[in-house]
Amino acid sequence: MEEATESRRDRRSPEPRRRTAKVIAITSAAAVAAIGITGTLAAWNDTEWVHGALSAGGDEPAIGTSTFEVQQNTGTAGAWVDQETNPGGAIVFSAPASALTPGDTTYAEVALKTTAASVAGDVTLDPAVLATGITATDPNGLLFAALEVRVATATTAFSCDATAFDGTQTGLTAIAAGALSSTGGSASQHLDAAGGSTQYYCFEISLPSPLVPASGYAIDDYMGRSLSPAWKFDAVSD
Repeated sequence: MEEATESRRDRRSPEPRRRTAKVIAITSAAAVAAIGITGTLAAWNDTEWVHGALSAGGDEPAIGTSTFEVQQNTGTAGAWVDQETNPGGAIVFSAPASALTPGDTTYAEVALKTTAASVAGDVTLDPAVLATGITATDPNGLLFAALEVRVATATTAFSCDATAFDGTQTGLTAIAAGALSSTGGSASQHLDAAGGSTQYYCFEISLPSPLVPASGYAIDDYMGRSLSPAWKFDAVSD
């Protein structure tokens, strides 16, 4: 009887040892976990920021946009002005502008440059349109369709007259020649930044001779008409 009891004790004896080992293992794992948590909570945190500036320690905005602005001078007391909508500044045509006869021509000039705060750019002349706000006496656009235009340009001032187109003056470039209603500049012109260069333009308007009337009209139908052409310079910054 005693041998049977002792045998049962021997069979049960490993169980308490296994339980003890499990308890020790769990306790050790918990301790490791606790050390990990404690390490994370004790870490230092920091951040760094920078901002754009134009100079060390500067408090002015660092990023901005440039300015592109072209002005015109129509010869009025040397004034440079902005005229960005039709009809724009008035360029005064020479006599006999208001009383053309077939074969007559008339001339007017304008100069362009950038403003003091502007970047550089290029300008291109568009074909003429009718000036806004100026009443034309030209039913069916007969006179507008009949007129011809030539434009010469240079980077220095020159005489705006017939000699600008007959080769007498040097250094000029012809950029337009044809029907007033459809002829624009054939090339662009460069304007330096900050008003560093000036581009001069001379416009020649002529009534052809012989004047060939449009279909259904006679020469007499062209008499007593009037209009005011307007040109736009398209400007694009570099």
